Amino acid sequence: MNAAPAPIEPAPLDDQSIARNGFAQLGALLLDAGYAVTDVHFALTKVAKKTGHPEMSFAVLPATILVSDYPGRPATVVNATGAELPFWTSARANGLVRELSGGGVPVSEFADRVHRMRTTVRPVAWWEMMSGSSLLAAGLATLFRTPWWAIVAALLIGAIIGLVISGASRIRGAGTIVTFVIAFCSTAAVGILALGFDIGPIPLYAVCAPLAVLVPGATITNALLELSSTDMVTGSSRLMYGLLVLGFMTTGIGAGAKATGLTIDSSAASLLGEITEVSSDLAGWAALPPVWFSWFGVAAMALGISLAFKAGPMLTAVSIPAMAITYGGTVLLTPLVGGIAATGIVGSFFYFMARSLERYVPRAPALVTFRPVFLLLVPGTVGLVALASFDDHALITALGTFLSLSIGTKTGAVIADLVYRPERSDTPMPVMVPA
Repeated sequence: MNAAPAPIEPAPLDDQSIARNGFAQLGALLLDAGYAVTDVHFALTKVAKKTGHPEMSFAVLPATILVSDYPGRPATVVNATGAELPFWTSARANGLVRELSGGGVPVSEFADRVHRMRTTVRPVAWWEMMSGSSLLAAGLATLFRTPWWAIVAALLIGAIIGLVISGASRIRGAGTIVTFVIAFCSTAAVGILALGFDIGPIPLYAVCAPLAVLVPGATITNALLELSSTDMVTGSSRLMYGLLVLGFMTTGIGAGAKATGLTIDSSAASLLGEITEVSSDLAGWAALPPVWFSWFGVAAMALGISLAFKAGPMLTAVSIPAMAITYGGTVLLTPLVGGIAATGIVGSFFYFMARSLERYVPRAPALVTFRPVFLLLVPGTVGLVALASFDDHALITALGTFLSLSIGTKTGAVIADLVYRPERSDTPMPVMVPA
């Protein structure tokens, strides 16, 4: 009888292999934390130079990190998990980059630091996602001044969607098909409500608001940022994914409206700063909330985002005034320069302020504090509304909004680098993660 072959023992790792693995694990963590590939490359290069490893070179893909040191030697490849980290962990990842850039941590300990951070991550609980989705939907419906009944409907339907998302996240391969099913069921629920109470044409945002937590606004905007940084492959792939999700959602909205005979009024589709006081003879649940009530919508969105993406008390306390400033600035500037330009100006100003805050409060990195602003400016919701309304002007407005926000963010980054030179922040530009 032949003896069983002896197990093959893995070859011991040399110092360079350990270093490559440490950098690769750090890059994978940053991808899961929501960094764009451009920003991950910048962070890894920064840490490599500060820790005495300028020979390291990096190739960053949307879900993969490749690290090599010398030509001809094999590269170390590590894949990201694909599981989006909560805001609180993203803030810790930012702190880890800053700590490692200081040079006080040996490169051999990088992988252990990343592993410890990953093992302490607690996923968003079902009640957090439910409450967050509910508040985010109701806040968005309030900001765009849908009737009171639509705000209450968004609050209830948003809670149900949050529960569904929490359950679907445990199903491997659910992916984008879930967005179609949720969009269909949500629109059908609004249609049945309209039919039962004989409401008539439904404002477009009353249909789109409950879906706010699903809109890939951050993915699309992040794709434009990567494309503007000449990361054509990753930017194009993200953009196609974001458009695919919007397409599934739009198809679900159309199918749900067709199935229930729902008539959607797209005439009210507008940008955030274009919402004005509108006189109405309707009363009761069909009446429109006053403009001043929109400030409660801002607070509801801030709390909803913090719960749905697990920001923690400190980051929540930062996001509420941040979103209030963003909303106020957009409303003030829109009559002067138009909604598209106002989006870019506000984005540029607040990104610079986020980078400034980051220098004095490391626990509030720009990566995290700027993300609610993206959701408030709702570039993804604008795109969803444009597709759902099948309006050429709305589509052009959505594209202009994406570009304006991307240019504004880039401008804020350049200004921040000029102001804080030579003591430049170690944190790359902030990006959005699929909401």
